[in-house]
Amino acid sequence: MSTIKVALAGAGAFGIKHLEGIAKIDGVEVISLVSRELGKTQEVATRFGIGHVTTNLADSLALPEVDAVILCTPTQMHAEQSIACLKAGKHVQVEIPLADSLAGAEAVVAMQKQTGLVAMCGHTRRFNPSHQFVHKKIAAGAFNIQQMDVQTYFFRRTNMNALGQARSWTDHLLWHHAAHTVDLFRYQTGGEIVQAHAVQGPIHPNLGIAMDMSIQLKSSTGAICTLSLSFNNDGPLGTVFRYIGDTATWIARYDDLFTGKEEKIDVSGVDVSMNGIELQDREFFAAIRDGREPNSSVAGVLPCYRVLHQLEQQLGAQA
Repeated sequence: MSTIKVALAGAGAFGIKHLEGIAKIDGVEVISLVSRELGKTQEVATRFGIGHVTTNLADSLALPEVDAVILCTPTQMHAEQSIACLKAGKHVQVEIPLADSLAGAEAVVAMQKQTGLVAMCGHTRRFNPSHQFVHKKIAAGAFNIQQMDVQTYFFRRTNMNALGQARSWTDHLLWHHAAHTVDLFRYQTGGEIVQAHAVQGPIHPNLGIAMDMSIQLKSSTGAICTLSLSFNNDGPLGTVFRYIGDTATWIARYDDLFTGKEEKIDVSGVDVSMNGIELQDREFFAAIRDGREPNSSVAGVLPCYRVLHQLEQQLGAQA
């Protein structure tokens, strides 16, 4: 395979982040852009030099020259669209979460196994240089996690995306934002999650979701994780990961890493880029070229969705 030709679905905030990352990767070309509003989609396509524009994913899947698809679409569409891509013979990377139910996640994994194509989920924390730095320390036996303390805080009392634009769908603390931490905790500890507990605050009268949530996890390694999530936080936004270990304390803020005393650590040499989304995309395309399973494959992240399902059952029983 010479140039990998890609269709990207979802020209919103995260789709643009992927387009910016892909622009820095040799041997890859986005040739088709899919999104809900044709006019805005054409504007993004023009900016990135993409020739084919449509509002229907099926149009892109029908293009024989498309090798792979990246899905940056609403959560509720992820499983169905991933399966459609695989059935069409296209490799697929779907943004986190893989699905909004365990059944959906399992269906995608089953289709990947049936087709043998590369299917990857965008669990970006595995690729951020900050978290890669910690992972390499663990692999070298120089650090063992005792506790992860994580805060995921946003101010989203209305349906807005990261660019402040109106969303056509509702985000979710459990099936989207908690997925990052649940998967990362398992990935970094190297163990299975053997205990998981959750409580949530009141359901928003208009959005129909809990705006605040607390989750506790325990790994088979003995490590624990405390995760606090909120859409009500009117302050610094985003996610902060505190790694408390036997030899150090580190604080990860997306691609950047600090000591427990807020001293910045140089992680620029960890990988070829300081952009976690770009590194995630590089892994997807490398797996396609090498004919191998990618880090963050749909099968590899499935245990995360089993835990999310368990937590959802707990929360339903509390209602």
